[in-house]
Amino acid sequence: MRKAFFLTRAEENYIKTIFHLGGNETQLISTNSIAEEMETKPSSVTDMAKRLARKGLVNYVRYQGVTLTEKGKKTALSIVRKHRLWEVFLVKKLDFNWDEVHEVAEQLEHIKSEKLIDKIDELLDFPKYDPHGDPIPTKSGEFQERDKQLLSELPIMAKGVCVGVKDTSSSFLQYLDKNNIALGHSIQILEREDFDDSIEIAIDGRRLHISNQIASNLYVKQHD
Repeated sequence: MRKAFFLTRAEENYIKTIFHLGGNETQLISTNSIAEEMETKPSSVTDMAKRLARKGLVNYVRYQGVTLTEKGKKTALSIVRKHRLWEVFLVKKLDFNWDEVHEVAEQLEHIKSEKLIDKIDELLDFPKYDPHGDPIPTKSGEFQERDKQLLSELPIMAKGVCVGVKDTSSSFLQYLDKNNIALGHSIQILEREDFDDSIEIAIDGRRLHISNQIASNLYVKQHD
């Protein structure tokens, strides 16, 4: 009888981290990069990389790093899909704020039932993006990336629509709520300060001064 494929929560977290660091591509992701992202020791990452390699989820090159195998990519996309669907569910059905859902979804993404996730996907009418603007993979692993760029990269007088955030921390999302900046809002660059690259924007008919740090964490789809 074929042995069932099972991953621990720690193994799933490593797979997802490698994916987010660029492991969906062909370049090697260093153990130091993974250790920094997961706030652990490089030696612990090496041990986990060897374990994941034995399960056929990563290609591990000693002293260089890892890449995800096709099996690893499929697994990562499944975890990401669950995480982002749970975020939509929490916001749309349980009235969570978008700054509250990430930590809860981190726990819920490890639920194994594919039937449950498929039912949630159907209940939500198969959403393409999560509350932070990130694409949600389909069951087959396909997802639709938006044509977007950082607000900080737009030239003066350019216009766009806010479609996502780079920083999903609670403090950043709470700042956006406080200043009434949300996905779907129209934004135009009015002025840019040479001193610190802070910018003056028009957002849905009002003017607002924001720092370069804020602008560097907002994704917009520029109008033609």
